[in-house]
Amino acid sequence: MGDVLQLDGTNLTIEDIYSVAREKKRIEIDETAKQKVINSRKLIYKLVDKNIPVYGFNRGVGLNKDKVIDTHFFEKYNRNLILSHCAGVKPEAAQDEVRAVMLARLNGLLIGCTGTHPKVVERYADFLNLGIHPVLPLRGSIGAADITTISHIGLTMIGEGEVEVSGAKYSAYLALEKSGLKPLNLGPKDGLAIVSSNALSAGTGALALYDCRKLLEIADIVYALSLEAIRGNVSPLNDSVHRMRSFPGQIQSLKNIQKMLKDSDLWTKHNPDSLQDPLSFRNVCQIHGAALDASHYTREQLERHLNSSDDNPCVLTEEGTILSCGNFEPIAWTIGFEMLGNALHHVTKSSCFRTIKLGDPAFTGLTRFLTPDEKQYLGFCTMQKTVSALDAEIRHLSNFASSDYISLAGDIEDHGTNAPYVVSKTREIIDRAVYILGIEALHAAQAIDLRGGLRLGRGTAAAYHAIRSVVPFLDKDRNLSADIERIYQLFKTGELLDQVRKNYKD
Repeated sequence: MGDVLQLDGTNLTIEDIYSVAREKKRIEIDETAKQKVINSRKLIYKLVDKNIPVYGFNRGVGLNKDKVIDTHFFEKYNRNLILSHCAGVKPEAAQDEVRAVMLARLNGLLIGCTGTHPKVVERYADFLNLGIHPVLPLRGSIGAADITTISHIGLTMIGEGEVEVSGAKYSAYLALEKSGLKPLNLGPKDGLAIVSSNALSAGTGALALYDCRKLLEIADIVYALSLEAIRGNVSPLNDSVHRMRSFPGQIQSLKNIQKMLKDSDLWTKHNPDSLQDPLSFRNVCQIHGAALDASHYTREQLERHLNSSDDNPCVLTEEGTILSCGNFEPIAWTIGFEMLGNALHHVTKSSCFRTIKLGDPAFTGLTRFLTPDEKQYLGFCTMQKTVSALDAEIRHLSNFASSDYISLAGDIEDHGTNAPYVVSKTREIIDRAVYILGIEALHAAQAIDLRGGLRLGRGTAAAYHAIRSVVPFLDKDRNLSADIERIYQLFKTGELLDQVRKNYKD
């Protein structure tokens, strides 16, 4: 990827946001993009002289759109705009979330439709490269531009509020001074350019999609391991039957699972009595594939958003005008996250059913709850309750929230999406899904050990050894919460995927 990410407002990807947010990759602003920002600012100054009424520029915002903002009042008004819109509430964003949000907004500014001063654009880049992270509340936005929350970033730019640097909190003024930066003096439209975007939901949404991609790859691996553990029927993994349906995600999941099971003896030694396995085993490519398709759609929509303007009003440099619009509306990709959350629930629900069946001796032919000794130990009996509780939480988190809005600001703002909350719910689903898949993996590995004498696939063998490197065979009853947490960390950190990818060779 290189040592520096060049930003031009048109090519930002989910992976780019990950690299800057979590790997702290440095950024540079493309010169052509800088010129777009300069040109749009020049147009702003021309419109100041003409005194043409423009929302958020020389007129107020929201219900105050009828208030005239005189030129001599620009700096104070824009400062007041920042202060008055800081209304978010805790919890506070983590460092990677703050970085993702700032990068999302910076890239949108480079399209040149805000008319903001170039120094505002440069401040985002400075904060990212210097590791200055504004304290950013995550709640309070209704998803019609994240005004109440990202205003707190603007607050630190003018020297107020708090920032985090190297894990410690400082007053923004002190942090700016230590870094050789001065508080910004805001001019016409600068305040609105800072506060009016969907950067919070878009930035955190990008992190969610990155994590979701890993989760669904893990889901395929865990399923393949469980199928080996039960000696399940492989006919649902036949290429020919999938060609008759050919949904892209379904085919992708199939290829992932086939790859994990390459060289497994399951292809020649599956249970002959397993004519048709339960649907939680038989329909996995279709279920996981639906989630993959939902994630692909959401990614496409979000990346389109990240590389386009969500500014209102929109500065149109070539036309020489600035127009009120609804480009801040994020519904196109918000409903994608709603769909994704629902699809992920199907993934976790099926995992729960597989886990319960893995503990059933009538189904597996192994010991009850996979205990090493039915006379002395209880085994995995209680973990069924854990997955059931987690699944119940996912069920409620997957309920739609984008339509739960009310009319605000004197009935002018009568639509919302709750985009930050929708994204947050999706991220909570992903986190719980890691636990659920981890518990299934513990069952699969235990069943494989109890059955003995199996030749695992290249990918599943690597996964099995990664699991056993952190959680040993259950040879007697012990604290299972500790085992669950270890497998969770193995999955969450990406270590399982690293081990599988490193050990798997085509």
